[in-house]
Amino acid sequence: MNGGFKPYVPVAERRKSAEQAMGRMRRSGVTLQPVTIEGRHIAQTFWGKAWCDHLESYSDFENRLPRGRTYVRNGSVCHLEILRGRINAKVQGSSMYDVAVDIRPLPGPSWDSIKKRCTGKIVSLLDLLQGRLSAGVMEVVTDRETGLFPSPREIRMQCSCPDWATMCKHVAAVLYGVGARLDTQPELLFLLRGVDHDELIDARAEAAVQEVVSGGKGRRISEKDLGAIFGLNVDVGAPPARIPPRSRAGKVPAKKGAPRVKRKRKPAKSAEKRRVKPRPPSRKKPR
Repeated sequence: MNGGFKPYVPVAERRKSAEQAMGRMRRSGVTLQPVTIEGRHIAQTFWGKAWCDHLESYSDFENRLPRGRTYVRNGSVCHLEILRGRINAKVQGSSMYDVAVDIRPLPGPSWDSIKKRCTGKIVSLLDLLQGRLSAGVMEVVTDRETGLFPSPREIRMQCSCPDWATMCKHVAAVLYGVGARLDTQPELLFLLRGVDHDELIDARAEAAVQEVVSGGKGRRISEKDLGAIFGLNVDVGAPPARIPPRSRAGKVPAKKGAPRVKRKRKPAKSAEKRRVKPRPPSRKKPR
C-alpha cells in the first residue's frame, strides 16, 4: 500500500472480483441493483443525458468525473439504490466500497415555480417520463439554478475508500450510474428530489379550474367549461331527454290524442264451474 492507497487493480481482475462479491451477497440474501452500461454512451435518453450534462457543467467535478466514467462502464457499480434524498451504492475497487450520496430535497418555492412555468405545456405523464417535452419545458427543468437537478452545494458525498478527496472515483461512478438508471426509471429523479411528478400534470387541470372559478361569482362550473378543462365533448346545445312520469300503478300514461285501445276481458267463470268437485270415495278394501 502506497500512502494509504491500495495498489492498482486491472479492469479484468476488478470485474472478476465484483462478480464474486456480488455472488456472495446474493447468496446471503442481499438484493442488488447493479448498473449495466450497454453501448458506448452511459445515458441514452433525455433524463439520463440531462443528469450527466448537468454534472459535467460544474468545474468542481471536472477533475474526478473521467475516472468515474471508466468505473461505471466496466461494471464496477455493483449496487445502486435511489431513495428520497439519498443514493446508496456499492462500488468494486481494490475492495468493495460503500458509497452514500445525500441530496437536499427541492425547496417548495422552487417546485411551485417549476409547476407554474410548466402548466399546460406537458401533454401527459408518458410524454414527461419519456422526455417528449417542448424546448420551453426542457429549459425550465434543466436550468442550473432553478431546475430539477441538484447543484454541488446540495450534494454531500461519502465513500469508505481511503481517498481524501470530496469526490473520489467511486462516488463519480455512482453519480454517472444515476444517469444510466434514469434511462429506464426517470421517475426516480423526482423521488430523489422529494417531489411528485404527477403534480406537473395535475397542475394543468387545477389551474384551469381556478381560472374558471375565480372568473365567476359562484363556484359552479358550466358544462362548456368542464369540456374545456378535461377534454370532454359536452353537447351543451342539446336539451336533456324528458322521462315521462309514471302513474301510481307504474304504467306510463298514453300520449294526448292517441286512440285508446280496448282490451278484451276474459269471461268470468260461472258459479257451476267454480264449484268444488266432491272427493271420490276411498277404494281401500275393508280388513
